[in-house]
Amino acid sequence: MARCKSCSAPLLANTNRCQYCGVRNDVDLQSKPYVMTHKKASDRLCPHCNKPLQTIQLQLDEQLFIERCADCLGLFFDLGELDILLNHSVSHVNSINLAHLDNINADRYHKKQVVKYIKCPVCREFMHRKNFAHKSGVIVDNCRFHGLWLDSGEVMHLMEWKKAGGQLLHEQGQRKKTHKVKQTQVARSKLWDASVNQSSFGLETDVLEFLASVVQKIL
Repeated sequence: MARCKSCSAPLLANTNRCQYCGVRNDVDLQSKPYVMTHKKASDRLCPHCNKPLQTIQLQLDEQLFIERCADCLGLFFDLGELDILLNHSVSHVNSINLAHLDNINADRYHKKQVVKYIKCPVCREFMHRKNFAHKSGVIVDNCRFHGLWLDSGEVMHLMEWKKAGGQLLHEQGQRKKTHKVKQTQVARSKLWDASVNQSSFGLETDVLEFLASVVQKIL
């Protein structure tokens, strides 16, 4: 559980503002190695606040530049950048804790949430909403041309999800799905071959019967 940087009180799920001292906390990047926050504002706009985003430079295995809103602390990742951050932050996960995964989602998300479509910070077109990795519980806003927007706290949720084996579970599901598709393709191929063979046999039988009738007429 994240704690307030000011008073160290535990932060409630789904919020970055401390209920005790009122300080807003950067729960997603508080433990990440900042290199610098660029002073010059980005030309990309926050889809919630409609203000220019800050460019944050992180020093991971490689330099990573992401955008963050100084007001709502939402984050925008160019294509592929979120995977880089998750892979660097959480590694060597070898087991799946289903109970923990259920608790993560139950703790963070309420059943009734307002569905709101927001615009891409780059092209300003409305983005698509999708559940990251299908079952992570984080609904990201996705622009297929420019990247992903995550509200404050959602990156931390994805890290907890990955630590609990959520990524492994997703990959297992993808492998099973691929295997099932291959099995279906093989079964259809066998049915097709059987159908073709049966049709060929039926055609040969028809030809023989026709020739027999012709011979009988001649005789």
